[in-house]
Amino acid sequence: MNSENTFFNKAALILRLGLGTVFIIGGLSKLSLLLSSTHQAAMVANYMGTTGYINELFQDYLFSNGILTPWFFLTSLSAFEFFSGIALVVGLMVRPLALFYGLLLWTFVFSLPVDTVPGASVGVKTYTSPAIFVQIRDITLSGLMFVLFNLGAGARSLDNKRGYTVEQPDWNSLGLLLRFSLGLTFIVGGFFGAYAKIPTFATSQLLLALVGIVLVFGRPQFVKIAGGVVVAIMLWFMFTKLNVDKGVIANLNGVKREFALAAAGLVLMKLGGGERFTLIDLINRSKHVFGVYKPVS
Repeated sequence: MNSENTFFNKAALILRLGLGTVFIIGGLSKLSLLLSSTHQAAMVANYMGTTGYINELFQDYLFSNGILTPWFFLTSLSAFEFFSGIALVVGLMVRPLALFYGLLLWTFVFSLPVDTVPGASVGVKTYTSPAIFVQIRDITLSGLMFVLFNLGAGARSLDNKRGYTVEQPDWNSLGLLLRFSLGLTFIVGGFFGAYAKIPTFATSQLLLALVGIVLVFGRPQFVKIAGGVVVAIMLWFMFTKLNVDKGVIANLNGVKREFALAAAGLVLMKLGGGERFTLIDLINRSKHVFGVYKPVS
């Protein structure tokens, strides 16, 4: 195995661990409440209410037949979330799970109850920022899942021990997807962080915007630096969220997505984000279109 393949396998391992941790924590947190007789009603109400995560259209579609109940739906989904997280961590069925989650994560955007109509008032408290901004971290996770799908299970995985292999990836393409997916969360936090429910990671919006722009348009050496800054911001945010009055699961649940964002930052620190559609590449492409062929280096 050449050194480049070794880097890709380690990148897949890092992403697997980060993404798997998200779903292990999320599934365990929800199951601990849904399986508790004293907390399950409040947990269901939290998800189905106007400040929950499932709007009226989706609730009517899922539960109007009288067969599927909100509790059973949430409990089943949480159990799958927990066990699929474990599967990602150990490297089992990584590609099908990555493809499934890459698509599923977008449903959280569509199902969020949101009111952003100027001057309108629905009389109840709900989300007042665009769903795509509120759920921007899930969109980033979707992008990371598609990167993982293309990388395969990577190092120390059960899939590789069972003989599943993936062709050597084109890092210019996957690096673009990775840095763009991660950059979106920071751009949204940087430019729209003053609005309700937009994640800013207890960090200056100016810094978030700068990191996001570098991730999206920066050359590999600058993307590596930005990746390191992402890791530092995630560690800082995790520290600020620590609450001695909460249990371990509750503390971890408050920062679960940040494990995956930190993992993506680590991968970019190691591999950069490729050359495709960086600012320099865009300039060179534009010159080519207009007949000026001397590249900018």
